[in-house]
Amino acid sequence: MNAKELEILSWKLRQDVLDIIVAGGGGHIGGDMSLMNALLVLYKNHLRVSPETADDPDRDRFVLSKGHSMETYYAVLCEMGFLALADVKARFSKFGSPYIGHPNNKLPGIEMNSGSLGHGLPVCVGMALAGKRGGKSYRVYTVMGDGELAEGSVWEGAMAASHFGLDNLCAVVDRNGLQISGPTEEVMAHEPLGERFRSFGWHVLEVDGNSIPALDASFTAAKTLPGKPTVIISHTTKGYGSELMENKADWHHHLPTAEEYEKIKADFAARKEAAEHGE
Repeated sequence: MNAKELEILSWKLRQDVLDIIVAGGGGHIGGDMSLMNALLVLYKNHLRVSPETADDPDRDRFVLSKGHSMETYYAVLCEMGFLALADVKARFSKFGSPYIGHPNNKLPGIEMNSGSLGHGLPVCVGMALAGKRGGKSYRVYTVMGDGELAEGSVWEGAMAASHFGLDNLCAVVDRNGLQISGPTEEVMAHEPLGERFRSFGWHVLEVDGNSIPALDASFTAAKTLPGKPTVIISHTTKGYGSELMENKADWHHHLPTAEEYEKIKADFAARKEAAEHGE
């Protein structure tokens, strides 16, 4: 899809996320909104997997390590045909439902259960290493939250990935600068983040993660960088798309009131209309 088509679609899917959260009575709305563009661009333009190839040993692999942003993952999986949106909205977070608040690999298209932070990258290292040793052409992707980088297992995985030369591995950091307890640089400082990954032997791409063209270009570039894994540090805005939520840690996990819902819905509709008119 081209950038305009993806931009328009992103606002439709953000509304889907909002509806899923309201229907289920909760969700990690702030991180959902900062993640949407990266996940949408990856699935639409780069990730080689579909409902028909979900069990193909040569498929690309994706793991949502920041598993609490599941509502965005549901919206994208529905858009890609893995799940039915009406069913997700009707059953999300209900007793006995498979549509829980973190990835559930009993559902189509989901590689592994995640949400205990720090697990996604090490598991993806194993997937990428298996691909290398098996002579496979598939690529492996994971998305981490920036607060997640305080987990030591992330850096153990980063060290192993460069040691084994896993240039079939691409990690994305959703660098929105906020976690549940406040700004990341106050809770546990990460900067200079790019230099930290470089010191672990990674290619580093830093992009405007709110920009669909920038994300698309970075995923394209990651496929061409040899000899090392690549990390895309995606600088985003928590709660992106509505001034009610943007850059507010309180919206890490928040159920909108009826009034807040209408305000966010109107903001998304306005952004979608602007995208349709090329503004």
